[in-house]
Amino acid sequence: MTVELTHPAIRPGQPAARIAGARLLGFGAAQPDQVVAGHELGERFGRSAEWIRTRTGIRNLRRLRPGSDIVDLAVQAGRSALGQAQLVPAQIDLVLTASCSIDATSSTQIAHRLAPHAGRLAINAACSGFCYALSTADALIRAGSAHNVMVVAAEEMTRLIDPEDLGTSIIFGDGAGAAVVSAASGDGIGIGPVVWGSDGHQSNLIACRPDGLLQMAGREVFRWAVESVPDLALAACQRAGVSIDDIEVFVPHQANLRIIDAVVRSLGLHDTVIANDVIESGNTSAASIPIALARLIERREARSGQLALLIGFGAGLAYAGQVVALP
Repeated sequence: MTVELTHPAIRPGQPAARIAGARLLGFGAAQPDQVVAGHELGERFGRSAEWIRTRTGIRNLRRLRPGSDIVDLAVQAGRSALGQAQLVPAQIDLVLTASCSIDATSSTQIAHRLAPHAGRLAINAACSGFCYALSTADALIRAGSAHNVMVVAAEEMTRLIDPEDLGTSIIFGDGAGAAVVSAASGDGIGIGPVVWGSDGHQSNLIACRPDGLLQMAGREVFRWAVESVPDLALAACQRAGVSIDDIEVFVPHQANLRIIDAVVRSLGLHDTVIANDVIESGNTSAASIPIALARLIERREARSGQLALLIGFGAGLAYAGQVVALP
């Protein structure tokens, strides 16, 4: 029996072929224009800008102004990635959003404004969400379910912050990052196999209170990350068939500069480009990796074809990592 599709939004096509792999075509980022300096963050707690910097590495945060919409930033980031990929909206088959702070309506608006006829999928894996979304896009392309996928990580973390809580109010910012993933042929790493999981026994270390606001046991999270992330990084390299010495760009989740520095020392990454966007952006949860990577590419500190190791970790305690070739 032949089924005829008549709905104008449904586009029939040829039977899908399974693809050997996927690759990154472009990145984009968008951040609020409001900069909150360290001394402003600490003054309500009697803490100086230097006190905040020595404990977190943060000098400034970027936060949405009242009345601003995270959807606008997400769309801006997505369009930048689309432009770098040299694609048009009609070529995007799926818009995949990663966030722990925006709702389903916002995800739908982002997808509709970026690619009106594309499918929509939302993932919440907190700060590791971009890595989860990237591997999902890779799998869907390999299965033949999509040819081009837009991954958008957008966070309005200020919605989840108690301004009276020192531990969270001085580290989280807002922003959006995006990547275009496309089918690829040939050998070599495009997007390496993901290593992911969660440590549910310690999920209470980063969690939402009954009122929906975020709480975090900072010291315990720091200890967990410093002990766990190096092993995750090595496992991701092993799955990709490369050595840690082959990694040219390291982009961990921008949670805390002290965590990043400790992991870099543990892995012995001496000649590697290290993302440290946390200094000027703070912790933007799922958006932190694509924002940091987009900025490295903009400044030409990272180049096309280089191998980058991406590591996400956060609430859950969920984690994920993969090796990718930069577009």
